[in-house]
Amino acid sequence: MSKFLGIFFSFLPLLIFGQGKKLIPLSLSFFNEATAIPFTQAFSTPIHPGLQIGTEFNLKSKPSARLFQTANLSYFYHHRLNHGISVYSELAYEQRLKFGPAFSALFGLGYLHTFATAEEFSFQEGQYLNKNDRGNARLLASLAFDVGFYVKRPAQQP
Repeated sequence: MSKFLGIFFSFLPLLIFGQGKKLIPLSLSFFNEATAIPFTQAFSTPIHPGLQIGTEFNLKSKPSARLFQTANLSYFYHHRLNHGISVYSELAYEQRLKFGPAFSALFGLGYLHTFATAEEFSFQEGQYLNKNDRGNARLLASLAFDVGFYVKRPAQQP
């Protein structure tokens, strides 16, 4: 976890600007890496913490809708199983209504690399040998539907 925080704080100055520059939107979220069948429970215990940092870029924007891309980096620690780092991007479409509500759909693809939290062994020539863990690579796919509310209607975005 300390390596991840070191990387995060190394890149933080790239997101900080002086006066007169347009700020890059930055999202930070904390999550629970759950091992449950989808939609069977809202919360699972024990908690397996995760941290995600991301940003978004408008590709096309109108007063009532926008097409945008996200870029995200995340880390999670799952006790007794693994910990992982992921890098992924989502393509999203958002539709806004005049009185504030917004609805969006996001589809994402990325890369997830996990490492075991316990020692692993392999059986060779009649004995167990400690196995070097280089981790496991995985394709990460996501599909999300969001509902939000704009308190103040945003100005035309570039």
